[in-house]
Amino acid sequence: MVKIIIADDHAVVRTGLKQIIEQDPFLSVVGEASSGFELLEKVQEGDFDVVLLDISMPGKDGLSTLMDLKRIKPNLPVLVFTVYPEDQYAIRLLKAGASGYLNKECEPEELIEAIHKVSVGRKYVSEHLAELLAT
Repeated sequence: MVKIIIADDHAVVRTGLKQIIEQDPFLSVVGEASSGFELLEKVQEGDFDVVLLDISMPGKDGLSTLMDLKRIKPNLPVLVFTVYPEDQYAIRLLKAGASGYLNKECEPEELIEAIHKVSVGRKYVSEHLAELLAT
């Protein structure tokens, strides 16, 4: 079972993500955070296999949170899941240690695929981002 913590400042988004994720019998949402500070606190206290991280949250942005997460638990996969287009932030976040980057406009099946991929230590990028990286 892959244990996931969702970090997003919108409760309705966290609830929707949880419903989508838990349709897969191998995935379980075992934690939620509404800010970067709350996420860091929960990650230090809990045992998670994947972090699903929004980059726009109050108090501490996703990039700073990601960098702190990588200092605390360098091997914990972080999948960035955001409304921001890949060409604006993806490369910077991947270089900072994200295991993947996914836009919130994706299909639920792509989200599940990305979580599975990063949970086993692989990287995830969309086809569009792969093309950007190749050029």
